[in-house]
Order: sequence, then C-alpha cells, then structure tokens
Amino acid sequence: MRIGVIGTGRIGTIHANTLSRHREVGSLILTDADPARAQDLAYRLGETAAPGVDEIFRWGVDAVVITTSTSAHAELIGRAARSGLPVFCEKPIAIDLAGTLQAIGEVETAGTVLQMGFQRRFDAGYTGAREAVRSGRLGRLHTVRALTSDQAPPPAAYLPVSGGLYRDTAIHDFDVLRWVTGREILDVYAAGSDAGGAMFREAGDVDTGAALLTLDDGTLATVTATRLNGAGYDVRMELAGELDQVVVGLDDRTPIASTEPTGPPAADKPWTGFLERFGPAYEAELCAFVDVVRGELANPCDGREALQALRVAEACEVSRRERRVVWPAEIPGGDASAVL
Repeated sequence: MRIGVIGTGRIGTIHANTLSRHREVGSLILTDADPARAQDLAYRLGETAAPGVDEIFRWGVDAVVITTSTSAHAELIGRAARSGLPVFCEKPIAIDLAGTLQAIGEVETAGTVLQMGFQRRFDAGYTGAREAVRSGRLGRLHTVRALTSDQAPPPAAYLPVSGGLYRDTAIHDFDVLRWVTGREILDVYAAGSDAGGAMFREAGDVDTGAALLTLDDGTLATVTATRLNGAGYDVRMELAGELDQVVVGLDDRTPIASTEPTGPPAADKPWTGFLERFGPAYEAELCAFVDVVRGELANPCDGREALQALRVAEACEVSRRERRVVWPAEIPGGDASAVL
C-alpha cells in the first residue's frame, strides 16, 4: 500500500512515522507547503518527498492523509474523492459549515471513504468510559462533566484562522460526548471570557468557555475549555450515574492538586500537550485507517460524525454571542438533503 501524506508539520510527522512503521504500508509520498520540511522528513524515514500536491495524485497512491492547515482540508478532501481515493483528515473538514457540507457531498457522491481525526475515540480511557455507559455499569446516566485545558495558548497568528475556542478545542469534547454516551445533544447554553491576553479579543475569540448541554435522554453535561491552564494540559471526562461514577484522564500526570490533608500529591510530571497525552491514540487511529483502506474495518468516524460535532460547536458560538439557549437543530446540515 502506498499512502500520500499532505502536510509534514507536528501531527503530519507523527502520522508519517506511524505509517512508515506499519507492516501493511509499503511506502509513503510526503509533501508540504515547505518542500524542505517534507524532504527532511522523507530522508529521515527513508520515504519519498514530492515537490507538491499535484505529484501526490499524479504519481499514484492508494490513500491520502491530510494534515495541512485547515483552510486546505475541504479542497483536498474533494480532490481525493474525485480521484476515488480514501482519505484520513485531521479535524475539522473546513472552517465553516458551507465548506464542510460541500466536502461531505463530494465524498458521498464519489462513494469514497473519509475518516476524520477525532483521536479521543481511540484513547483507552474514553473507550473504557463508553463501555461503562453501554454495559449499564453506571445505571441511568444523569451528569457528564468534560473539560479541555491547554497549558499555553497557540501563536497569536493562529487564533483568527482557528475557528474559535468551541470549534477548535471543545469540538473534541462534543464529539466524544456523543460517542461515549450514544446520545444526541438537544440544546446548549454557552458563555465565554476574553479576559486573558489582548490577542484573543483582537481575534474575536475567547480564551475560556463553558457550555451547558442537554442530551436527548435528559442527561445534563457541561463542557469547559481554556487556553490558559498553567498547571499543565488537562483533559478529563466525569460520568455520573445512579449506580456508579467513572472518570477519564485521572492519573499520576493529571495537572491538579488536592487541598485536602490526605489528598493525592500534585503530579511530578504533568502532561504538557495533546501530542504527548494522546500519543497512543494518534497511532491507533492511523492503524485503524489502514484497516479501513484494506476493507477490514468499518469507518470509525466519518464526515457526518464530524459535521454533528461542528453543528454543536456552531450552536455554542451562536449561544455565546446572543446569550440564549440554542438548539443544534437550528444549525444547517442535520439532514441528507442539506448535503446532497
């Protein structure tokens, strides 16, 4: 199997390393907006570098992995679909709903595969939480608390093109909330704070956000996110039911300290970022993609799953701006006719 990797930045490098080691992948073709970066990675992995995206498609590959900047995702997904190629793409499909719907439409018209990179679906903790919910161990689920806290903000130049805190960061929580519980999100009420650095206000973004969500079985969920968690990178999910309660992301590296006299000590080596915290999950999702391409596994996260998470994020943005409860059903894209 020959796979084209478009984008060799941080996550592209990780995915290329995973694929280069995979026993079912014979070779890679790597390309990047910075040709020297692609050439350097290709040299280190013993793979081939291409001068541009055109060569990826012209030289012939069996699948494509897209890890470019967000602005290029939708066009590349469409191009791969028109070429009949299965695609793995880092989230999001596009920065807006129109681009997302267009790309999904091209994939579905072509009858090809689009697997989205929501890596938390492959994390052992979230997988265990899903099993706890689905097995009935928790009894009736009544409360879910999810959070994503970055240790440090991204570069200021990234903020205006990120889509905002809900679309860029909390979208992972929205996706995995649906995946773990098996429920849909009926309504949201969201608020945000831009009291941090001026770069957030200048980008029209917030550095901290919170949302209250109601699931379709009456379960209440909260999602909080921040770019400014100096203690470390903190991603957790607590699920409380009538019979039991479990938590994802609580271990000896969780960056939180107890104020109780007999509480656990602060982490000696707290998590510093998502690449470190979710390393095994990133590898597992790419291995799953290889199995999907080989026809040995059903797509674990298609474009419509990504669309639903984006619609929740969009609803949160509307709620934050308008200070009201918003139903994701208000956001376009919930039915097939909106795509095809």
